[in-house]
Amino acid sequence: MRTAVVPVEEIFALRWEVLRTGMPREAAVYPEDARDDTFHIAAYDEEGVVRACVTFFADPLPGEAAPAYRFRGMGSAPHLRGAGYGAAALRAGMRESAARGAQVVWCNGRTSARGFYEHFGFTATGEEFQLAPSGPHYVFVTKDLG
Repeated sequence: MRTAVVPVEEIFALRWEVLRTGMPREAAVYPEDARDDTFHIAAYDEEGVVRACVTFFADPLPGEAAPAYRFRGMGSAPHLRGAGYGAAALRAGMRESAARGAQVVWCNGRTSARGFYEHFGFTATGEEFQLAPSGPHYVFVTKDLG
């Protein structure tokens, strides 16, 4: 399994397919995509097909002084969930964030993915909240970027 920092165009189809199902393609365009400090990670299968993606950008964690990167738009091909592609993309993004000076990585993650994030050293903080259109979320935070 290979991961790489890629242009948004490389991950866009998968992002739209798995995270904005049934919505117009424009719904999968994030305001952060155009920022200079944004990077996108793709995880590829043996044939070179993108099977997972995630987008990272510099964004301070409220109440935290350390430099932070936030991620969003994490998704993997539904028929391959649990095969390690999402994990590989997340780990690659955390390493890249650290290389860019981050000491903290965080996200607004779906409550249903809590076990996944905790497996990678993230802690759910604060109260559960709703994010449309995807439902209940927590803020997940880690300082372990290795």
